[in-house]
Amino acid sequence: MRKTLTAVLLTLTLPTLAMAMPEGGLHPEGERGARMFEELDLNPEQQREIRKLMGEQMKGRHEITQRYLEKLPAAEQQALQNELKAAKDKQHSAIRALLDPEQQKAFDEQQKKMQERHAEREAFNAWKAEQAKKN
Repeated sequence: MRKTLTAVLLTLTLPTLAMAMPEGGLHPEGERGARMFEELDLNPEQQREIRKLMGEQMKGRHEITQRYLEKLPAAEQQALQNELKAAKDKQHSAIRALLDPEQQKAFDEQQKKMQERHAEREAFNAWKAEQAKKN
């Protein structure tokens, strides 16, 4: 069970981190993602389509993971959410500690904006689910 839970945790966090990353990752000009396809000499349209396909795959993985997580008992789901939040908070604190005061202020603003966007997305998804029930 512990290995399964670890695998589920990794599966959940990787898409989240990937979505939070800038389009090219941490490396300049998308070096990280480009490495995989650099020998193919893709044109811009092909690059867009591949990026789209990879995004769809990530979304599909997330949906599959969610289906299995929903099968866990409520106590384990809550424990998972608490552990994920604690890990995220720890990471943010470690990152923030590396920054100078001016950077910390900008980091805090970014975090606030991200939380607002997340809340808006949650509200939209709730509205969308409500609309689907009506139809």
